[in-house]
Amino acid sequence: MAARTTQEAQAVIDLASGDPHRAGIVPLSFVRQVLAVCVFPDLLRDDSIPLDARQRAQRFLDICPQGSVGVYSSTTGMPYVVQRIAEFISKRDGGIAADPNQIFFYSGTQENLKMVLNLLSSGSGEMQTGVLTPLPYPHTLPRLLQYTRLKLVPCSLKQSQGWAVNTEELHRTVTEAREHCNPRALFICNPGIPTGHVQDRKSMESVIRFAAAERLILLVQEVYQDCVHGPGIEFLSYKKVLLEMSQEYSEHVELISFNSLSNGSLGECGLRGGYMELVNTDTAVAERVKVLMGFRSPPVLPQPALEVMINPPTPGEPSYPTYKQEMSLIQTTLSHNAQRGYEVLNSLKDVSCQPAMGGIFLYPRLELPAQLIEEAKTLGLPPDVLLCQMFLDKAGVCVGAGSENGSEHDTYCYIRVSFAASSDTFQDALSRLCSFHHHLHETYS
Repeated sequence: MAARTTQEAQAVIDLASGDPHRAGIVPLSFVRQVLAVCVFPDLLRDDSIPLDARQRAQRFLDICPQGSVGVYSSTTGMPYVVQRIAEFISKRDGGIAADPNQIFFYSGTQENLKMVLNLLSSGSGEMQTGVLTPLPYPHTLPRLLQYTRLKLVPCSLKQSQGWAVNTEELHRTVTEAREHCNPRALFICNPGIPTGHVQDRKSMESVIRFAAAERLILLVQEVYQDCVHGPGIEFLSYKKVLLEMSQEYSEHVELISFNSLSNGSLGECGLRGGYMELVNTDTAVAERVKVLMGFRSPPVLPQPALEVMINPPTPGEPSYPTYKQEMSLIQTTLSHNAQRGYEVLNSLKDVSCQPAMGGIFLYPRLELPAQLIEEAKTLGLPPDVLLCQMFLDKAGVCVGAGSENGSEHDTYCYIRVSFAASSDTFQDALSRLCSFHHHLHETYS
């Protein structure tokens, strides 16, 4: 009982949600300085705030009526911010043009995705719209599809293949799915969530050809595009790969991509801001999106933060040295945590884990003791949910149950572990998980 009391006294560490600031990652100073001045313009005269931060805030306040961030935003995002997003996309993709009229800002990726899914939703029974997606998928996806009355069509990936996307399996899955629904879209994350797999050009071209052959809209979540780990690993956007293919694909495959403030190195989860870009979609789609957004003005304050994310300080500006130092620390911490977590998890009995090539999650497989499986049945719980409850209750570490990501198995399970945390916090969490894992196997042995 004394040991139990000691564990209860420990602060809970959340490694399930992927909330970097909650887990000890320090926010970037430049972002907070710009936001502070936007909220309280009197700080424009405060020399303790770097000049370039004040100038950046002034530029944003100049486009706000009466110089206030308390006004309503333009329905698709402030034109200045949308233009900056277009410039960022073009620079990222090697000069490929981005049309500001096809870019829409709203309160985060989930809201933008929900809007698109609502547009796709139609039919019932065998005519119900289906959305094909690799499994494991983001834990938020099933609820979004349920809310928008769409059919989830999962296509299983294999851990033994590094969670790589297999187009042969995609073809088999979509063919079978047409017997009970009407698949119209393929939702895919790059880097993968929660697998951390990063697709290369060849893999992406294969997916694009599949989407063209099956006449599917590509919905691509690219929210961890600035989080890649390890030598030789490179993020390529689906738009860049698509538009560098032959006209058969570059002019006809429909693509909608999503990016966000919440994810990646910035990690501003609470500000709730993100954008989507439409490529090759029918003009009616963009018009319909504008109509829907006309009923819901996007929040203003996340927009200068997103502008900073895509247009950070540059060499020669006062804030650049501090920004570079802070960003380097975040990215180094993420890469170190990813490697450390991979090594520690694979050192545990009956645990196997693929390295994270990108993103902020590790997705280890755990072989389950037979007694725990029986206990879960008695309690009416999935075994992985019981295991995660035990991790939380006994070790004070919150990890995600793999069944939330679609991974459900009889004798083993997966858990979702975010490494977007400070080095000390993540090491503490790993130590607690290891101790409890050893205790678990001793108990059930």
